[in-house]
Amino acid sequence: MINNRNTPLIFTLLGGLILLFIISPLLSMFLATTPLQLFETTKDQEVVNSIWLTLRVSFLATMFFAVGAIPLSYFLARTNFRFKKIINGIVDLPIVIPHSAAGIAILGFISRDSALGKMASSVGLNFVGHPVGIALAMAFVSIPFLINAARDGFESVPIKLEKTALNLGASPVRVFFTISLPLAWKNILSGLIMMFARGLSEFGAVVIVAYHPMITPILIFERFGAFGLKYARPVSVVFIVVCLVFFILLRTLAKEKNSSNA
Repeated sequence: MINNRNTPLIFTLLGGLILLFIISPLLSMFLATTPLQLFETTKDQEVVNSIWLTLRVSFLATMFFAVGAIPLSYFLARTNFRFKKIINGIVDLPIVIPHSAAGIAILGFISRDSALGKMASSVGLNFVGHPVGIALAMAFVSIPFLINAARDGFESVPIKLEKTALNLGASPVRVFFTISLPLAWKNILSGLIMMFARGLSEFGAVVIVAYHPMITPILIFERFGAFGLKYARPVSVVFIVVCLVFFILLRTLAKEKNSSNA
């Protein structure tokens, strides 16, 4: 590790400016919100319900799509094929396209006129304006974080360990669950947390698919448009605090789990 005294002063100054740029808007928002406003916001049932909806849907979307994303990550880490770079590009596509465009794509995919929408309508379910539609929009824009993190984790697992286990008679499935998955778990857990966190913050894709029921980013936007900054700011502060608490808690639990497995 490089000693701090060997770091050029200009690097420290430039880094400090970037940190100041990140902290200043958030700090000013917190300072402009009074304790009374925060207290009243925490008692607002619409805000409470919106925050719980956002947390619940993002968590369930993360867990559901992880079932397929983790095996895909392992496949990309361990298999070489002709169009691998294209597949990797497709995985990253939701990150680079405008999220309003992502919302339009999801809406066309789940609307009543689509094949999936017709199948859902046959059992009395309409994805548009439903928590399932919200989950799909959240997952679409956030799943690259999980896939990329898990792929990096699997790539760091020595192939010789897997080959040794296979030569000793273990099945590929057993090798995956007893060697590959445990050794890559730190990266996978980090990817799960990032996917969950990214889902919490999504607005552009969700607002097109489901304005109601309102997740918190949409509620903040609505209150800003209807009542102005004074009414949107306390909701923003409360939501940021809740997200920060959950993020720190999940990171702490992940760190403790990795330490116990070490």
